[in-house]
Amino acid sequence: MTASNDTAKSLDLVGSTKEWTEMIKLEHTVFALPFALSGLVLASSKLPAWSVVFWTILAFTGARAGAMTLNRLIDAKIDSRNPRTEMRAIPRGRIKPLHAGIFAVISFAVMLFAASHLPPLCLYLSPIALFWLSFYSFTKRITWLCHIVLGIALGGAALGGWVAAGGQLDLPAPWLLALSVSTWVAGFDIIYACQDFEIDKKEKLHSIPSRFGIASSLHISSALHVVTVLAMALLGWQVNAGIAFYAGLALITGMLIYEHSLVKANDLSRVNAAFFNVNGVVSILAFLAILTDRILQTAK
Repeated sequence: MTASNDTAKSLDLVGSTKEWTEMIKLEHTVFALPFALSGLVLASSKLPAWSVVFWTILAFTGARAGAMTLNRLIDAKIDSRNPRTEMRAIPRGRIKPLHAGIFAVISFAVMLFAASHLPPLCLYLSPIALFWLSFYSFTKRITWLCHIVLGIALGGAALGGWVAAGGQLDLPAPWLLALSVSTWVAGFDIIYACQDFEIDKKEKLHSIPSRFGIASSLHISSALHVVTVLAMALLGWQVNAGIAFYAGLALITGMLIYEHSLVKANDLSRVNAAFFNVNGVVSILAFLAILTDRILQTAK
């Protein structure tokens, strides 16, 4: 009986862990963390110390977990009326709102604790980051520019990585990195939001697809990704990047073109492939290109 109880408890723990990791979409960390680390690498005269890398990752993880949990908490009622999201943990009662709220507070506290171990500017700018991460969850109720707000939030992660390395924000390079990340995220978020075109209209929520229609939204997404590539190219010029950086940029451009080939106004069946698979590769490619280029530069 004891063995059976232990097994049941283990299964409950696994199930609970899966619920929490699904709620914060832990796997989606791959979208922004590489760009935060890219900012860290680009702002360092040499490769950053492991301690700086650790505290940067911890700060980013806390910020993202808190923001995602808060978003799910704020959107719980809307999610319960959306066929795509009605089975999420909070709407179905598998995670209690109180517990989610406590988790969000703890996550943001972890972010602040980690920021206190980085250059002082990181901690000074933390209230702005907390405000923006919290504000995003309400933007679909206010403006169809919500995708841009999300993009800026993740672009801020790249700026955070830059500042964590002791870099200053008075040069064009960090802002070009942030612009490339912001437009990239906003572009793919528009694609993802096309799935909710009908429910957004019904719930009177604001989004680019609900405002302009799916076909026009896909064109807007493409335009944003053109800006992404141009900003990355300008970033390379600003930091005197080498062949590894531009080879990576060429691959990223190809992946973005492929992403847009997957999704059509009359066929959204491959949105998830475009959203997760392609963009996960894009972020990792960007980081590897920047890291490889920095290694080659420092080895000269």
